[in-house]
Amino acid sequence: MSRKGCIAVTKYFLFLFNFFFFLLGGLLFSFGLWLLFDRDSFAAVLGSAYYALKIWSYIFCGVGILTMWMGFLGCLGSLKEIKCMLGCYFAFLLLLFLAQIIIGILVYSQSKTLNRKVGDYVTEIIEHYGTYNPSTDEEESWDFVQMEFQCCGWILSNDWMENSIIKNSSYHLYPCSCRGNVSQPGQPGNSTTAAPTTRPKIAGFCNSYGQPWSVYEMGCMDGVQTWLTNNIVTIVGISLGIALMELCLMTLSMFLCRTIGPNYDKLARYS
Repeated sequence: MSRKGCIAVTKYFLFLFNFFFFLLGGLLFSFGLWLLFDRDSFAAVLGSAYYALKIWSYIFCGVGILTMWMGFLGCLGSLKEIKCMLGCYFAFLLLLFLAQIIIGILVYSQSKTLNRKVGDYVTEIIEHYGTYNPSTDEEESWDFVQMEFQCCGWILSNDWMENSIIKNSSYHLYPCSCRGNVSQPGQPGNSTTAAPTTRPKIAGFCNSYGQPWSVYEMGCMDGVQTWLTNNIVTIVGISLGIALMELCLMTLSMFLCRTIGPNYDKLARYS
């Protein structure tokens, strides 16, 4: 294939690939907005906490905007052979690639520090759980984590004994999210003793009525680590796939940018 044909193939491949990314970014951004403004419907269907849905909506919007911007630079820069746009496109890809490497190194080297900081944050949530009315976003998210990973507390379920409401209550309270979808005492389908006439009305807590806590035994630290262990191949595979794609696009954009040359920069047409 001649040099001119190779440049044409590279140019239109970059255009089509980035046009697809531009459309994908638009879909992600639209879905993020939908998730942000219609959280009630998603919370009812998915059973997720509002705070978790809000975080995911921000992530989708941010990733969508970034993907659209990258797609715009790649599309217009390759199709119109605008050298400075291709340069910006290459620079953004390089920054993303370096950021992935730095984050991976920090997570690997600072795993103990990260684990300790997360543990301190979760401990604070557990100690003050139920003291706010209505429940905070962090409390709803922690309920979701415990139900999703089927765990209780950070290290062990005994972490909840430090909760101010449980310590000071005359009832035998425990967090309902530690028990999953099991029905509450006094309701059909429950094997515990019948409920007395006076019941505590504290959001997020259930009454064991003097019985041992029927909760998940595994702490959420072990639950998260188990999930990571079971999905490590998928996580590494996706990360390597993204990194290889970025390297490929950087190579193509650099090749096209170098072949355009200073005499073919089309930016002056639009100035």
